[in-house]
Amino acid sequence: MIRTGGVDRPVEISATGRLVVRITADDVGKRVSVRQRLDIRDTLGEFTDTVGVLTSWDDGVLVITRRDGEPVRIPESSLVAGKVVPAAPARRRGPSASYDELARVASRAWRPLESERLGDWELRAAAGFTRRANSVLPLGDPGMPLDSALDAVRRWYGERGLPAYLQAATGGEGTQERLCAELTERGWVREVTAELWVGAPAALADRAEGRGVTLARTADEGWLARYQRKGVSEVALRVLGSGASVWFASIAGPAGAAGSAAVPAAIGRCVVDGRWAGFAAVEVDPALRRRGLAGEVMAALARRALDEGASAAWLQVESDNTAARALYAGTGFGAHHAYHHFRAPDSPAPGRY
Repeated sequence: MIRTGGVDRPVEISATGRLVVRITADDVGKRVSVRQRLDIRDTLGEFTDTVGVLTSWDDGVLVITRRDGEPVRIPESSLVAGKVVPAAPARRRGPSASYDELARVASRAWRPLESERLGDWELRAAAGFTRRANSVLPLGDPGMPLDSALDAVRRWYGERGLPAYLQAATGGEGTQERLCAELTERGWVREVTAELWVGAPAALADRAEGRGVTLARTADEGWLARYQRKGVSEVALRVLGSGASVWFASIAGPAGAAGSAAVPAAIGRCVVDGRWAGFAAVEVDPALRRRGLAGEVMAALARRALDEGASAAWLQVESDNTAARALYAGTGFGAHHAYHHFRAPDSPAPGRY
């Protein structure tokens, strides 16, 4: 029971159809589903449902962090139903994997130039090239209270002239909703939400024949010219080349204007690491999109990954990239979890990187 305003309010729908609340403050950290009345003064008014991790319950207000990382504040007095639900919804497709496994695999595929341990956390730096290579991967316990750990993080990045970033995930089993809530409460700014999707490399290989695709172990000048991040430096080349078994794919551009043939029509990158194949940097000449070139690139990379023993695949896609999401969904990929980069409140916002 929840005591609100001096009245015990049974609040989930029971076998008899009665609305019942079966959650308390002791359920902080668990995944819950709640229903609230939008206007507590209107007993026949509208309701809304929220599903996510209960990250706090203080002073009569619940905070539930949804799958997309967005915190929702719910007055206790507006609750009409609530229950604890399974830690993560059953996956309907794609390989089974924990968040911890995928986070480590993804990190190994995009290595920083410098890293240091803070307890179980890994501090990563690569002269500012991408947030992924210049942020903390907080898997486990930092070995000290959170505020002390965040102070150490700010100092470490400040010594390198970099903004302090921390990467945290939501929406999957073992993800970090409570940490995200703690960071938000401390004024850390959530930037660049993306999702990690999982699927089968065989589905990618079957999608197309991989025609006209050249595979190489290193990124040549043409590949880099197509890559969307401009001004690629030696640091970027080292990050791009990191990983257990790295492959770069390209499709030659059409002949025409002087120099146009030197820039590929499409490119991609794949890192094979044990059972996992990670796909990234799939880029297509804007003038040549919707011709299946991205599918050809990924099919060729998937075939190579299968040859090296990969049986599962992952990729990262930003939530607003509708074209990429449609492409990946068409080959059986699905979202595993969302991840976010939180910037310290005293760190200046960098340019796009």
